[in-house]
Amino acid sequence: MRKLAIIGALLFSVGLGMTPLVPAHAITMVDQTKAALTTSKQRSLDDSQVHFVPVPSSYSSAANPSGINTIASDQGSPVTFTTKYLLPIPGYQHQAWGDPQSMAVVGQYLYVVYCPTAWYNRGRLVRFDMAKLTSLKATPQQIQSIYRTKTPVTTTTKAIRAAIKVGPAFTTGHGQSLAYNWKDHQLYMWQDRESAPRVPISQAGVIQQLNPSSLQPVRLIHFRLKSKSLAVPGGHVLAFDRQGNAYFWTRPNATEVYLYRGRIGRRHVHFHLTSQVLQHGPGTCVQSMAYNPNNDRLYLVADESIVSLPASKLAGDGSLTSGDVKWTHFASKREFEGLSFGDDGQAYLLSNHQPEVLVGNTLNW
Repeated sequence: MRKLAIIGALLFSVGLGMTPLVPAHAITMVDQTKAALTTSKQRSLDDSQVHFVPVPSSYSSAANPSGINTIASDQGSPVTFTTKYLLPIPGYQHQAWGDPQSMAVVGQYLYVVYCPTAWYNRGRLVRFDMAKLTSLKATPQQIQSIYRTKTPVTTTTKAIRAAIKVGPAFTTGHGQSLAYNWKDHQLYMWQDRESAPRVPISQAGVIQQLNPSSLQPVRLIHFRLKSKSLAVPGGHVLAFDRQGNAYFWTRPNATEVYLYRGRIGRRHVHFHLTSQVLQHGPGTCVQSMAYNPNNDRLYLVADESIVSLPASKLAGDGSLTSGDVKWTHFASKREFEGLSFGDDGQAYLLSNHQPEVLVGNTLNW
């Protein structure tokens, strides 16, 4: 293993988000030569209560593009999501912020990763101070229009803008994996660069740690997720539990789900493919993964379809039973980009096509 401290050259924004030069900063890079994946004999788990939901031929936009929307479950464990924030359109300096890919709620802050398609594996992290926005009584409509040219410059709009911190552009990859580690209190995400949607540029896995203040990478770990005949080009989603265990899930074929559990340290990454294979995954697109500290459950998110299971039962080779698995279906035809939970178990859902963050009405579902 070889560790290098790299001083980056000046970074430039690309594509539609042309911005001024961003000052260079130091990124610690670690090359892990030891394989980062172990496997064991697999066994199938019958989770027939889960219904696989194919991606719609076209996504629906928000019913109320500048108003309050509701996304309610119609099957399985009940939950209803209601608009909390209409995200800014356009973004800061008229940037293309119409394509958020993931989010993480950490205390009073909401972090959102934006990866415009034209930026090709680059994006930025934006931090919303929810406590300040609440104290300002900022409405969803005020937040949505905060960077529009016609928005009046007032004491309130200045304060709303000050509650939103915009980070510099950096290499994000697809960007759907922003996650908060409840153990070391750091932000992480995969740098899963793609030549086309879900077509990785490299078979190497790259994890990056992000500074929650500067909103840019401070550490990158390169490694290979390879064990015998199985090789995985890193994950597409990511979640952590209170003990610092890291998780991601994949679809090895048309319907099944593989579950991975591991640890991410400062200089070493290791994941284990648990032996349990879910016979029925939630849906076509691996959109997100989240951990709820209120009930110690992991949530696997596809469009309009979410599966949950107890995190503790993925230890070792896994001890899940069919009764451990819950499923929730929605009928909105919205794109589900991200799910995150506050420390009290409050659920937040990130949806695209008129991007917004919605809040759930129950802490345990």
